[in-house]
Amino acid sequence: MADGQDPNVATAAGFAQGQGYRRRIRIVPAPGEVVAVLEDDIHCMAVRLRHDGEQVLAVEPVTDRMPWSTCPGSAQVLIDTFAGVPLQDVTARRERKRNCTHLHDMAVLAAAHAADPEETRFAIAVSDPVGGRRELELRRNGMPVQRWVEQDDILVSPAGAAGRTLLTLRDWIATLPSDEAEEARLLQWAGLVAHGRTIPADQQVEAVSLPANCYTLQPERAQSAQRNGKIVDFNLTDRVPGEALARQLGLRG
Repeated sequence: MADGQDPNVATAAGFAQGQGYRRRIRIVPAPGEVVAVLEDDIHCMAVRLRHDGEQVLAVEPVTDRMPWSTCPGSAQVLIDTFAGVPLQDVTARRERKRNCTHLHDMAVLAAAHAADPEETRFAIAVSDPVGGRRELELRRNGMPVQRWVEQDDILVSPAGAAGRTLLTLRDWIATLPSDEAEEARLLQWAGLVAHGRTIPADQQVEAVSLPANCYTLQPERAQSAQRNGKIVDFNLTDRVPGEALARQLGLRG
C-alpha cells in the first residue's frame, strides 16, 4: 500500500490502480439506530434502521444514485419488508428479489451489526479481467481478509472455493465462520456486479432482457424501466466511495 493511501480504499493485489471495480460499505451503530452506507460505480445508497434493541421501529432508505428510473420506488418496499420486524428476523431470507437487492443487503448488514460497539468498514476491489483472470479483494477495517482469484469465470483460489463460479458459492459459504461468511457474501455480490464493467453500455439498457432478480427487473416494472443512473469511475477520482453520502447523513470520520 502506498504511503498516505486510505487503507479503506481497496486495491486488489496484483493489478494496477485504475483498472477495476470499487465498492465501499460502512456500517455505523449508535444508540437506538444503525446506518449502512454503500457506494460503487452505479449505486450510492444507505439504510438507517431505528430500533429498541429488539425490534425495528423504522426503516429509512436513502436512494442517492441508482441505475434505473424505477429503482427509487423500491424504498417503500424495503420499509414494508422490515418495519416492525424483530432485528433477528432482518435476514437475507425475506423477499430479497422483490426489493432493491442492494438496499435489502444494507438492511440485513445494519441489523446484524446493530449491537456492535464500533463501526465496520468494508472496501472491495475487483480487477478488470486480463486474459480471463480477475482478482478480488475485500478489506475489513483496512485489513485484507479475503483475496480470491478467478480464471475464465472459475475460482482458482481460495482452495475451498476452487472450481466453483461466483453463482455456486452458497454451500461453501455455509461452511465458513460467521465473520468470514459475511465477507465472502459481500465479495461474491461485488464480483457479480463488477461484471457490468465488461458489458457494453448499449447492452445494459433493456431491463426486459435481464433476469428478474430485483425490484426493477420484475415483469410489472421492467417494461417501463429506463437506464438513467450516473456512473462514477472511482479509478479516475480521489473521492472515496460512500464518503460524501456519509457526511450528508451526519456520520463522522
